[in-house]
Amino acid sequence: MKRHKKITRTPGEWVLDIVKVVFLAFVVVVTVYPFWNIFIISINDATDAIRGGLYFLPRKLSLSSYAEILGRSTFLASIKVSVGRTLIGTPIAVLVTAMLAYPLSRKDLVGRKFWNLLFVFTMYFGGGLVPYYMVLKGIHMLNTFWVFIFPMMMSVYNMILIRSYIESMPDSLFEAAKIDGANDLVVFVKMVIPLSKPILMTVALFVAINQWNSWFDAYLYTSDQALKPMQSILVEILNQYQTGASTSQAMSNAKAGVTVTPDSIRMAATMVATLPIIMVYPFVQKYFVKGIMLGAVKG
Repeated sequence: MKRHKKITRTPGEWVLDIVKVVFLAFVVVVTVYPFWNIFIISINDATDAIRGGLYFLPRKLSLSSYAEILGRSTFLASIKVSVGRTLIGTPIAVLVTAMLAYPLSRKDLVGRKFWNLLFVFTMYFGGGLVPYYMVLKGIHMLNTFWVFIFPMMMSVYNMILIRSYIESMPDSLFEAAKIDGANDLVVFVKMVIPLSKPILMTVALFVAINQWNSWFDAYLYTSDQALKPMQSILVEILNQYQTGASTSQAMSNAKAGVTVTPDSIRMAATMVATLPIIMVYPFVQKYFVKGIMLGAVKG
């Protein structure tokens, strides 16, 4: 019978493990606790929260702040805009970016170096906001829902990630497909897309977060209130409640029967804007590390 040799650890290894555990615990506290504190304040009674002392659990449960935000018709309409631009814009952007990345990854592309440098050039130099606005106006895209979709269809950074991932695939794979009679479209649809799932899911997460959090483009390119995304309405709500944030006014609001305060509105607005996109992350987490690491192997 074989006896397993007992692995002994040196004092230095124990100290290193303790330091790593303490450091990771500190990182968790620093990153998670502020979000938790925002959450418990948002679900606590607003006037009760003025007393302070809310650290781990709410003292008096209340959803008045959420009711104040969600009760606005403009806010409900803005949710549809944000959900629509995220659900429509994300797959379109991933598909268009992948379709560009594939030919730029092929070594037999005529002028490959020139085209790659041309796209990289646009990452550092642009025409500016005014010419960009004039272009959108010239193609009659201002004040339409599609102004949120088409201008964000392609990101050079995301294209480079996907291109580098495709370049990491063995050339023999593509050569075998070409010998079997497959053209570039067949190779892209039946080989590149399935094999690039990790990086495509990673890019999809980037695009979805960008679409969900965007609000400044709505201020620049739309004037119709029905086209305002959720983030724009939340910014208006935060600005509306920015004044009168003192304790004295909060107490006077409580006496007048107002069950929300500027702080409670800000906390609730933060949760409404953050939670949906956080809930998406666990579904793509397994692809994220693999995709971002392999996609960044080559520049």
